[in-house]
Amino acid sequence: MFNEKLEKKNTRTGWIEVIAGSMFSGKTEELIRRLRRAQYARQRIEIFKPSVDIRYSKIEVVSHNEVSIHSTPVNSSSNIVLLSEDIDVVGIDEAQFFDDGLPEVCTKLTEKGIRVIVAGLDMDFKGRPFGPMPDLFAIAEDVTKVHAICIRCGDLAQFSHRKVASDDKVLLGETDSYEPLCRRCFIEAIKKENSE
Repeated sequence: MFNEKLEKKNTRTGWIEVIAGSMFSGKTEELIRRLRRAQYARQRIEIFKPSVDIRYSKIEVVSHNEVSIHSTPVNSSSNIVLLSEDIDVVGIDEAQFFDDGLPEVCTKLTEKGIRVIVAGLDMDFKGRPFGPMPDLFAIAEDVTKVHAICIRCGDLAQFSHRKVASDDKVLLGETDSYEPLCRRCFIEAIKKENSE
C-alpha cells in the first residue's frame, strides 16, 4: 500500500499526507493510528490542533470513538513550525480551522525532513471546499479520502449536513448538530430546507 511505502522512506526526506472526509468518517482515528505507528517505530511525534477545538478536550485530540492522543493546541499555523524542533512526524488535526498559511507551514516542515500528517474536513456544511484543505490536497504526496455512512440511506457519505439553523462557517458540534449524508440525501435535505 502507498501509505506503508511512505512510512518506510528515509526520515530525512519530508512529505505531506492528507486524510480528508466528512464528519464521522474516521479522519482523526486514522491520524492517531498513523501517529501511534510512528511512535512504535521510535520516531519523535508531535500533534497539533486549533485552540478553538475544545469539544472533547483542551489538550488532547479525541476521535468520535473516544480514541485519544496528547496534543498541543495552537492559535496560528505559524506556531507549528516554532514548536516542531527535533520532531520526526507532525500530526495536524482539524486542519480546516487553521489559517491559509497552513500549506506553507507544512511545506517548511517537509524541508526540515519532517513527515506531516494532516486530517480535516474537505467540505463545509454547504458542501464547499473548506479552509486550507484544497491547497493541502494539491501539495500532498498522499491524499486519503475517508467516508462515513449516510445516516438516511446507508450509502457512502461525503457531506456533513448541519441540522441546526446557523450560517456560521465554524460551528463546533457532534451528532446533535451534524449528520453524515450521501450526495443524494444531502441535495434532498438542502432542497427541503430552502423550501421551508
